[in-house]
Amino acid sequence: MTIRVVRVTINSTAFWPIQVVSHGQYGLIAVVTGGNKGIGFEICKLLASSSDDVLVVLTARDEQKGLQALHKLKTSGLKTYMTKQVMLQTYETAKDCIQTNYYGTKHVTEALLPFLSLSSSPRIVNISSGVGKLENVKDKRSSQMLSDVNRLTEEVVEEVVTGFLCDVKDDSLEEKGWNAPLSAYIVSKAVINAYTRILANKYLSFRINAINPGFTKIDMTHHKGTYTVEEGARGPVWLALLPDEGPSGRFFFQMEETTF
Repeated sequence: MTIRVVRVTINSTAFWPIQVVSHGQYGLIAVVTGGNKGIGFEICKLLASSSDDVLVVLTARDEQKGLQALHKLKTSGLKTYMTKQVMLQTYETAKDCIQTNYYGTKHVTEALLPFLSLSSSPRIVNISSGVGKLENVKDKRSSQMLSDVNRLTEEVVEEVVTGFLCDVKDDSLEEKGWNAPLSAYIVSKAVINAYTRILANKYLSFRINAINPGFTKIDMTHHKGTYTVEEGARGPVWLALLPDEGPSGRFFFQMEETTF
């Protein structure tokens, strides 16, 4: 099995297609964001190992880290407890969190949609979190807006995000019942879930789902999670390889469907 590498840069994000076939045709092209470490890296490895007909595109915001991840894939032979951390949430950190988790996902998706539309089996898998469940959205109005599936639009999501950031700026999170240090992360994942449902309703021929991979041993959890990266990656890979009659617009915990 051979690997050929081509580097492409889009908006400062480096893309490395990992060609896992010796021919020029692919049955599946998978773009994995954040593929240089943790679950993203393991998803790349499992997808690349799943078939001789797969082109995996590993992406990373840092070029050197992306190249290091690529080297690891080459050399592989292409083969609980919660820690407490003191965090200070400011308007800027809240904005950055939502920018990364929501807008980053949205912008990459929008850039790839024209290519996905050409595919005979388009799949989108959004990595979410259990904290993004609607039960954790403490602002009653935001929770109601995100719960109303029939009226859910990108404009509604934008209104929720804007309203939340205004609350952060006005220092009114506590009076609305938020867990202040985690509130931006909760909102960012809740709106990713909402965006997943919006896309699934819009692109009916796609299979588009969100997944909570579980509390996984990665950098963000200081490697103190419950699940290994291998366990965390199985669900996203399963969703990426769904048959055409598979579910869409759903939320999963690993490989089991759960509620939004």
